[in-house]
Amino acid sequence: MTTARIDARFAALKAEGRAGFVAYVMAGDPTRDGALEILKGLPAAGADIIELGFPFSDPMAEGPPIQRAAQRGLAAGLTLKGTLDLVRDFRAADTDTPLILMGYLNPIETHGYEAFARDAADAGADGLIVVDCPPEEADELTDALDAASMSLIRLATPTSDDARLKVVAQRTSGFVYYVSVAGVTGVKEAQAASVAPAVERVRAASGLPVAVGFGVKTPERAAEIARVADAVVAGSVLVDEVAAALESGESATARVLSKVRALGDAVRGARVAEKV
Repeated sequence: MTTARIDARFAALKAEGRAGFVAYVMAGDPTRDGALEILKGLPAAGADIIELGFPFSDPMAEGPPIQRAAQRGLAAGLTLKGTLDLVRDFRAADTDTPLILMGYLNPIETHGYEAFARDAADAGADGLIVVDCPPEEADELTDALDAASMSLIRLATPTSDDARLKVVAQRTSGFVYYVSVAGVTGVKEAQAASVAPAVERVRAASGLPVAVGFGVKTPERAAEIARVADAVVAGSVLVDEVAAALESGESATARVLSKVRALGDAVRGARVAEKV
């Protein structure tokens, strides 16, 4: 299935007349088994699509919350292979929810492009967001992903002009991830007024759905973005719940899924509220 699973999910969301909610969590955070428990609970809690980060020691696009989550994942022993094993265990119980891997190029290069694409697709991953691989250097990776029917999902940013968007759109499939703020994850908040025209520009350039992330922290902000985007991504706010649970001795799964419900409900109800 792979890419087809992403396309089917966005087609279903369009038919329902609503945006999707994309939940980002880190493999191995807080533990290998704890991460699997969270993954299994995400769809029922309201996640339409899952982004699963694979831990990396130098996550240059991330703010402190996701950097700390990566450190916890590495401490739990979650290599790229271990992350794919986690995906496989998730897929044993869920064959419908699209799952996107998100991370950095070094572990993929070490694994080998063709081997990575084959192993990721076999495990049940549907696509890849790789933060530090520009389109000009991505042909070999894209060839491998295409052969495995996996989507390469590229990033567009507030600084991407029309010429750059044409480059970003080449060989992109599934959706485009619009980074709503200049900077790293979890620091600034997305503003719907500035996001709306940017989403239209990215849609026009790519012909694909646009998911907006890097600045969604509250249900209110998620609802605002859901009125103008095809999907809303939340990550730092979720891994913050893991950190808070570890500090307080609470269940990380319960805290993360509670936050997912709040954000997912806001996204689901956003356009309904707009029509009333």
